[in-house]
Amino acid sequence: MWNRWNTLEHWADLEPSFNLFNELRQRLDRGLDDERAQRGRPAPFQAVLYDTGDAFELKADLPGIKAEDVDLSLEDGVLTIKAERAVPHREGYTTHRQERRTVKLGRSFTLPMKVDPELTKANLTDGVLTVVVGKAPESKPRQIKVAG
Repeated sequence: MWNRWNTLEHWADLEPSFNLFNELRQRLDRGLDDERAQRGRPAPFQAVLYDTGDAFELKADLPGIKAEDVDLSLEDGVLTIKAERAVPHREGYTTHRQERRTVKLGRSFTLPMKVDPELTKANLTDGVLTVVVGKAPESKPRQIKVAG
């Protein structure tokens, strides 16, 4: 049976509503980030944690952050990342619109097994932080020979 919603042209009529919904969602997201910043709480960032066998590798998106603005710590199996991107005020100029703001980011990751802090390396390239944390020798799988 024919229904007027079966045609693509009628779905296109809903596109402005979807666009308004997406704009509202983006504004709410920005508002939550602003509230976190005003309260001094760091905003979360996206990351992925891999188990490579001998180590854990974490990749985190930190766009616009410089390596010297990243604070990385590892304590009791918890990897903590804090970063800040400051927006400098330009002297001698009048600001007509300010959408960029100082951003504080932070997250902690509990690693699922014992690690060796001495086997930790970090690198920030093109806005992606890569942290490799080596597993402690006692956490690595071992082959056990069976005597017979």
